[in-house]
Amino acid sequence: MSELILQTHALRKVYGTQAAVDGIDLKVERGAIYGLIGKNGAGKTTTLKMIGGLSAPTSGSFSLFGKSGAELAEVRGRVSCLIEDPGLFGNLTAYENLKAKCLCYGIKGDDYIKKLLELVGLADVGKKKAKHFSLGMRQRLGIALAMVSEPDLLVLDEPINGLDPEGIVEIRDMFTQISKEKGITILISSHILEELSKVATHYGIMSKGRLVEQLTAEELSEKCSLRIEAVVDRPELASTVLDGLGITNYKVIDKETINIMEHLDDVAQINRELNAAGVLVSKIAVNNESLESFFLSRTAD
Repeated sequence: MSELILQTHALRKVYGTQAAVDGIDLKVERGAIYGLIGKNGAGKTTTLKMIGGLSAPTSGSFSLFGKSGAELAEVRGRVSCLIEDPGLFGNLTAYENLKAKCLCYGIKGDDYIKKLLELVGLADVGKKKAKHFSLGMRQRLGIALAMVSEPDLLVLDEPINGLDPEGIVEIRDMFTQISKEKGITILISSHILEELSKVATHYGIMSKGRLVEQLTAEELSEKCSLRIEAVVDRPELASTVLDGLGITNYKVIDKETINIMEHLDDVAQINRELNAAGVLVSKIAVNNESLESFFLSRTAD
């Protein structure tokens, strides 16, 4: 089993009478790019603030690198966050912003800063002041600042929000590079499943403060892939028929639905064989669920 570097236990945050986060149990494995998905107001930012130590839970708990409670202080330095505004010095360049933070951590040397700028794609911005940066450039610099402490866990709140398509692709590629080259686990919140699906390895879906589902990229792909969906009255007998046809990649979803992930061009034959065996087929068709519809079905009001 992979090591869990972040785990929450019935984590809850209440403001007045409103539960912004309502008893969630997150599990983030080492090396993952974990996408925390939800509509605006779902509780994503509040969750990240609690994990980052910026807000105290009302109840419940969480552990980082196996440490919880008072022991969290021992591992706080291994976590770095970019939540809401990057907090840049507008009158300083990208290099100067990074140097200021490096000095706070006792890090000296131009090479370290230059490598960070290269990693986030800001090596050629020269003496341009941060106040003149585009939104994408600000996000890149914010991520570079978050990486100064060489964290094991990088927590990012809506890092692609408001970016143009080109900026989204660049930031997304950077996450993959950071994860592979630096071995950093990344926890990213977003309300755009389509974009995170191109980079995330794991997902947690939030709705109204609750965690409604956790799944891997492979499981998401399986749920949204092309398949034959058959609604039958006798799924056990239908399974026997499919086995006899040499079909092995199928799954019984519930007491009347079977999803078949192969032989997609053989719908008529499968229907005929099921009927011949005495299985009543009320519906059979090739279907797939888009990422958007999957997300909306899990977060519907």
